[in-house]
Amino acid sequence: MIGKLTGRIDYRAGDHILLDVGGVGYLVYCSDRTLATLPGAGQACALFTDLVVREDLMQLFGFPTLVEKEWHRLLMSVQGVGAKASLAILGTLGPDGVSRAIALGDWNAVKAAKGIGPKIAQRIVLDLKDKAPGVMAMGGTVAQASGEVPARASEADVIEPMPVSAPPSSAQADALSALGNLGYSPSDAAAAVAQAAGETPEADTPALIRAALKLLAPKG
Repeated sequence: MIGKLTGRIDYRAGDHILLDVGGVGYLVYCSDRTLATLPGAGQACALFTDLVVREDLMQLFGFPTLVEKEWHRLLMSVQGVGAKASLAILGTLGPDGVSRAIALGDWNAVKAAKGIGPKIAQRIVLDLKDKAPGVMAMGGTVAQASGEVPARASEADVIEPMPVSAPPSSAQADALSALGNLGYSPSDAAAAVAQAAGETPEADTPALIRAALKLLAPKG
């Protein structure tokens, strides 16, 4: 299994890049959102990857974060959702948007992706809702996972990656952990954090925890 690639981009196409890793070129398919964040041809980048193997096909898919890679894997586990549909959902909502939509049971948000009908959107939310807390708690990037190079790597990093201290985990992951320590169930905590993050995307961990606690407080 190829889990991460670091190299230089040879060229960019509409739905994939050719990544040169030590003289070997890998075709890596990405969502529109991910492609928009990658550097141009000749520049270095690093991506988490997921290899899909079928009888007549082998394809690599690339993601800048662990959360996005895991959502791709889980989306494709839902009956009727293939790689194209998964990338469409991730390209439309982004990994945080997918986490929020599924944690809140918002299948209309999932349906906004191109080619996703209401039945598939409802099935995705139903099948994956219990998985949202675990994915949201990951909050990882390439640099966090390896301590080496971010998605926009330097030329020197491609040749000889140097370890650096991993940055702190995401605010959502920290907030989920804190709420879990307070005794809230993973699904309730995930829904509250997702709603709070959607209302105040710039919130740091303490602000997210406060907002989520208000949402979890008994009404009336």
